[in-house]
Amino acid sequence: MKNTILLVAIVLGGLFTTQAQKFAGLQKSPTDIAYAKADRNAKPDIKVIYSRPQKKDREIFGTLVPYGKVWRTGADEATEIKLFSDMKFGDKTVKAGTYSLFTIPGEKEWTIILNSDLDAWGAYNYDESKDVARIKVPATNGDELEVFSIAFKPVDKGYHLVMGWDKTMVEVPFYK
Repeated sequence: MKNTILLVAIVLGGLFTTQAQKFAGLQKSPTDIAYAKADRNAKPDIKVIYSRPQKKDREIFGTLVPYGKVWRTGADEATEIKLFSDMKFGDKTVKAGTYSLFTIPGEKEWTIILNSDLDAWGAYNYDESKDVARIKVPATNGDELEVFSIAFKPVDKGYHLVMGWDKTMVEVPFYK
């Protein structure tokens, strides 16, 4: 009987023993989402999930993010863009779906790339053969931004995806 009581006590004690869950600290480059919507209550036409690196007194374009090399367009995982319907991207119609958004920054223009490879860490294994579409857009000077940012600007028949960091800004056209 004593052994049975002891066994029950051990089993019940094990059920009520908890170990503290360990969580990761805050991301150095927090993840964010930008939506392109017709209005606040509308379903999105485009969604971008990206990580937001910070400048922290560093030289960004041309140094931290080299000119002429494929960039993940943010930090951590490659930025992903979801088109909820077919969209015109440059002179090509891109099917609804989710793509990685890579860029090749330049001093005066950027190459914007939609790629079918998903869940990639950075651009380390970027595979050009999986590019769905590419366009070139001008790079302009903008207000200084400490944190890499993406937003959408409504335009006639679509949106411009606006990316900015440091003093550089690009606008990427998407049309319905």
